[in-house]
Amino acid sequence: MDMSLEHKEALAQGRQQARAIKAYLVANRARKSGRPVTKKSLKERYATLTEKIEASDDPLGSVVLIQKRLDVENALADFDEGSDFDKLQADFVRHAKPYSERKGITYSAWRLAGVPAAVLKAAGIPETRRR
Repeated sequence: MDMSLEHKEALAQGRQQARAIKAYLVANRARKSGRPVTKKSLKERYATLTEKIEASDDPLGSVVLIQKRLDVENALADFDEGSDFDKLQADFVRHAKPYSERKGITYSAWRLAGVPAAVLKAAGIPETRRR
């Protein structure tokens, strides 16, 4: 069964939104620990995770580490030398509302994930009281 052009475009848009949101969340998480997110810091994190994977005797723990390394790898792929946290945040603001509406993600969920209220307001995501 062939997908319509409209369906293909919607899927591509969804992937673009997810990449932008994930890149911001990764950067925001790293920022909270006081470390700026740079290409160098992502490469260092990747190397550290690789070492931990190679040294791990725990198969289940290795899977978790592998996923973390994949997340860093994706962040590196999305990272542009000219990009910075402000650009990642602007991309999040642009994509968060339609992504949230499509996925049913509430203001409360974003806040619990560490997204500041001011960023959600800029994205046009209304505050909710129920989780």
